[in-house]
Amino acid sequence: MAEITAALVKELRDRTGAGMMDCKKALAENNGDIEASIDWLRTKGLAAAAKKAGRVAAEGLVGVATDGTRGAMVEVNSETDFVGKNEQFQEFVRDVTQVALAGNISDIEALAAAAYPGGETVAEKLTSNIATIGENQSLRRSVIVSVNSGVVTGYVHNAAAPGMGKIGVLVALESTAGADVLEPLGKQLAMHVAAANPLALNGDDLDADLVARERAIAEEKAAQSGKPADIVAKMVDGSIAKFRKENALLSQLFVMDGKTPVAEVVAAAGKDVGADVTLKGFVRFQLGEGIEKEESDFAAEVAAVAGV
Repeated sequence: MAEITAALVKELRDRTGAGMMDCKKALAENNGDIEASIDWLRTKGLAAAAKKAGRVAAEGLVGVATDGTRGAMVEVNSETDFVGKNEQFQEFVRDVTQVALAGNISDIEALAAAAYPGGETVAEKLTSNIATIGENQSLRRSVIVSVNSGVVTGYVHNAAAPGMGKIGVLVALESTAGADVLEPLGKQLAMHVAAANPLALNGDDLDADLVARERAIAEEKAAQSGKPADIVAKMVDGSIAKFRKENALLSQLFVMDGKTPVAEVVAAAGKDVGADVTLKGFVRFQLGEGIEKEESDFAAEVAAVAGV
């Protein structure tokens, strides 16, 4: 058997764009023959998948799954919104979210290496999907939310299918009250999070850099008022207090009535059931947030193809 050197693996990888381990396996299967290995990768769909890997994938679906006191949420991206309607892609999102939940996996690399139903790893199944569906796809992020007692409730906004859509939310409620009481409350709170997009649970939990940026803006605006320094300082403090209140979940006004702070809604629910209810946390995934999408000029592309 031919020696599979690092240089040989690199050459095959450069020519096909396939992953290092896939290239090594291809060479081993073909006794070090580069051309035969290229064909082997192509028949497996691996070379084609690798060539698509450079494309921006900012569409796709967010999958949500819960099981009593635990919940999982996974974002899987694709290049176009059309793929989000593909049954094969939806099945993958559903299954990989269940894999994350069952394995308590929040690390995306660990999730990629986890066993997928049918014997492959999640990463291998994803590569296969890329080859058959014809678009780049990627596992972007995964999260696990849990409580000691109570419920973790999930909600999907703009659902493309049960448990998956454009916005996913997990809400954690800690309580000794029954799930029949907590689930409806959790669902309403999750809907609120989807709509209001809070940045933290409490005002003190807001990102320090974000608050500093808001303070700098407030100081510049207040300084333009021409008022005395002590008044300017109070104006800035007032602006920051308002910012904290409007962007922290517990102090936001509940979207269901538009007047009651979320903290009071949770406290009232506890009184109604005769048990303490604590909103321990939440996570909100919005599909593609933070991904820089490529802007294309379709007319220019058509003209280029036509040689105009």
